[in-house]
Amino acid sequence: MLPWKRVVRPLAALLLAAAAVAVVPAATASASGTAATSSGWNDYSCKPSAAHPRPVVLVHGTFGNSVDNWLGLAPYLTSRGYCVYSLDYGRLPGVPLFHGLGPIDKSAAELSAFVDKVLTATGAAEADLVGHSQGGMMPRYYLKFLGGAAKVHALVGLAPDNHGTDLDGLTNLLPYFPGAEDLLDAATPGLADQIAGSDFLTKLNAGGDTVPGVRYTVIATKYDEVVTPWRTQYLSGADVRNVLLQDLCPLDLSEHLAIGLSDRIAFHEVANALDPAHATTTTCASAMS
Repeated sequence: MLPWKRVVRPLAALLLAAAAVAVVPAATASASGTAATSSGWNDYSCKPSAAHPRPVVLVHGTFGNSVDNWLGLAPYLTSRGYCVYSLDYGRLPGVPLFHGLGPIDKSAAELSAFVDKVLTATGAAEADLVGHSQGGMMPRYYLKFLGGAAKVHALVGLAPDNHGTDLDGLTNLLPYFPGAEDLLDAATPGLADQIAGSDFLTKLNAGGDTVPGVRYTVIATKYDEVVTPWRTQYLSGADVRNVLLQDLCPLDLSEHLAIGLSDRIAFHEVANALDPAHATTTTCASAMS
């Protein structure tokens, strides 16, 4: 067993990131670091329509990748007429498929380059970002420190760890991740950055959660067992909408994984956030839409 003090900090984001580990089969990522799919996303010939003039960039969570994290949401959005793209970021040498482990400020720089690539390909002036877990928080560094606010219209976070996590006793989950201790024995700065009170989060949240000119939506679930307490996901500031999934559908039991991977009620609310002018009420029936 790893000694306790060696486990706590890196484990924080192993659990924070559970988003891509559990329930979906692995798919193949291309050498360029973007998803190789047949579901219509990462199509660089796609041109945004008048109805959906901004491309959507999907930002996976820790231990996620550009395919597995988005097998549900990417087709959901492409079928509704969006040009959708996803990237891999925060890769460590010798660690395939499980990404988002590198320093988060460096990951934000990778996102910046990817957004530029998407805007060039589509001819759009701005993009919208949708991220899960770390992927809903990391873009805020891009917006605040790397000039992203001029290129992004909206950021939608699904269970984002905007203020870190206190784990709420989730070290008990370690036995459910075979091989996790071996991985955690490596240097994983992206994990430590997500602990509540880390230097990274202190810098990110100093002076306010938001920047002018960007619309923010946070979609949380009260059953989140990873980003805890769940209310710390919420943002404060101008042009922010914080949404609790159970206020939309009290019967929705989705936790940290499901809200990003498979919950069509959450997906419906993402679509509303991307196109508020044509939003429709999200209810339990949205699971069938």
